Amino acid sequence: MSAPIEYVEEAFHLSTAAEPGRRADAVRSRALALDAATTLLAEPGAALTVEAIAKRAGLGAATVVRAFGGKDALLDAAVSRLLEPVVRRARDLIAAGPPAQALFAFLRELIDFQAAHHAISSQLDGLDLPATTTLRAGLVGAMAEMIQGARRDGAIRTDLDLAVTTTMISQTAFAVARAQPTSPHLTDAYLKVLFDGLRPTQPTDPPG
Repeated sequence: MSAPIEYVEEAFHLSTAAEPGRRADAVRSRALALDAATTLLAEPGAALTVEAIAKRAGLGAATVVRAFGGKDALLDAAVSRLLEPVVRRARDLIAAGPPAQALFAFLRELIDFQAAHHAISSQLDGLDLPATTTLRAGLVGAMAEMIQGARRDGAIRTDLDLAVTTTMISQTAFAVARAQPTSPHLTDAYLKVLFDGLRPTQPTDPPG
């Protein structure tokens, strides 16, 4: 026997009314998990596990997995959220002034960023992070553009291979960040010494 029309219509209305609520809950859960992962990325020694992220977000681990499809996708979204403004800032600096000045300003800000987000480099190896990988490549490309421009302007020595210079600058900035400078003045002092070493040397007269 078929159900009365009134019953079928009532069930339909209940179903369609509940769907927006479920979608709103899913959006809320996704936002909470993303905020929690972003916060943990800034905490030294924090474990970036699904359980830790779920606890910080006030959610169940299954809810976090369901919201993103897995830990890799969640961390990719969190790191991308952090890296996007860094890449935009690099591009803005390139457009704003001489390459050497842009490089100095960018390294200062990059050191602050790396010092504040320890887990980005220490806990993400081996994960599938396509968006993060793309942004990191953009960051490396922007830095290389600054270095090449500074070399063309005569602000950075050219007797060193470009790849060596780029690696040295990147690793020095990371080392300074890991050292946790106690003030912006100390960061500037590190960078000044680095740039002094990168400045082209003046030819000397041969001994007579």
